[in-house]
Amino acid sequence: MKSMKGYVSKIRVLKMSKTLLVRFSLNNENCLIAARSLNFLADVDEEMQIVVAGEYNNRKQFVVKKYSVIGKTKIMIEFEEMRKELSNIM
Repeated sequence: MKSMKGYVSKIRVLKMSKTLLVRFSLNNENCLIAARSLNFLADVDEEMQIVVAGEYNNRKQFVVKKYSVIGKTKIMIEFEEMRKELSNIM
């Protein structure tokens, strides 16, 4: 299994079925993720830094098997923003 580290861009949902197929770019490298793709959409936003592990397919696309966000995930950031807004109201 190979690994890469970089910044995410161009997140797109390619296929909506039982398992979502998500495409994104990591340092201009085309990547696909199907396993845990819903978690990926909740955790990762464009311009976030991540580490991925996987293999290349016959179309030279990197198929991600595992990923990890460096720093805070998207859902953590949104939760903290919501807490700040609620504390400002009260």
